[in-house]
Amino acid sequence: MTTFQAAKLVFGREIRAKLRDKAFIFSTVSFLVVLIASIAIPAMLSSGPTKVAVVDSTYSAVLRAAQLEVQEVTDPAVAEQLLRDGEVEAVVLPGPKVQAMEDAPSEVLNALSTVPPVELLAPPAFDEFISIFVPLALAMLCYITSLLFGLQIAQSVVEEKQTRIVEILVATIPAKALLAGKIAAMTLLAFAQIALLSVIALIGTTVADLDAGAISALRPALGWFLPFFVLGFVMLATLWAAVGALAARQEDLGSTSGTVQMAVLIPFFAVLFLRDNDTALTALSYFPLSSPMAMPIRIFENTAAAWEPFVALGVLALSAAGMLAIGARIYHGSLLRTNGKTSFATAWRTRSTVG
Repeated sequence: MTTFQAAKLVFGREIRAKLRDKAFIFSTVSFLVVLIASIAIPAMLSSGPTKVAVVDSTYSAVLRAAQLEVQEVTDPAVAEQLLRDGEVEAVVLPGPKVQAMEDAPSEVLNALSTVPPVELLAPPAFDEFISIFVPLALAMLCYITSLLFGLQIAQSVVEEKQTRIVEILVATIPAKALLAGKIAAMTLLAFAQIALLSVIALIGTTVADLDAGAISALRPALGWFLPFFVLGFVMLATLWAAVGALAARQEDLGSTSGTVQMAVLIPFFAVLFLRDNDTALTALSYFPLSSPMAMPIRIFENTAAAWEPFVALGVLALSAAGMLAIGARIYHGSLLRTNGKTSFATAWRTRSTVG
């Protein structure tokens, strides 16, 4: 059996095991529910334009210009009854005088107020909520998926060591085939989950009639997010397998995986806290650990030049290749050391022997 055939067998086994894993199914469904709810709830809460009953038609034009739904009536008593019945949210009487039930109707008051003209030299491309929500969602999605799938890789390796099944596996197939199969399976599953969420997001935003400018900006951002995520995940996946191999029991995983967890956590918070700092976000978009989050955000906000994603992706690919070599060496050097937790230095210096 060749190394490729062995890796293919491990790949198939890992895929089948994950697709039967209730925790994996639950996490995928949970992501979908949260995503759909975050798109649907704002659309449902938006009940359409404010309805206003107008007794004096003089104000109808200005109210309609403010995107309000105007119903003209001639009798103030009829207008008041419409307000009490809940058919309108406000009544505009001559004067003008505004009637409402409990809260002052800000949209109506703003429409009737005299406001000096405002010229925005750099108007936002879309709603402020969208400009905050989309970057946060991209960063959260990358962080949570990398952390959850990475921990699953590490836990799988520890389980094989703790039950000593790894000794049988390595006696049958090369260790590099075992590692390659695990990494390929988890990368495919993580990519499939991210791709599914991306498709749902695009469909949902279109169905919910989201601002056209936001949709046009979201498409290229998601398109670049996928390759950045895959390379970023591969870069860390081998390290997750390596820290799993350093541990002899599940209880050891917390101490062996701390460095990799920080490598995921710190870039995530750096992107969130420094998102409004253009210089810092630009630097983070080239740093391999944060570029899968920072560069798609810059693409969404249209602050990245056309050539920048290609350069950042190249830097990430080179970094992933280097991390693969480091992670594979640690993995091979500690995989069969089952007597206790293996130090990084020991795994780096020596090849493993059956413990």
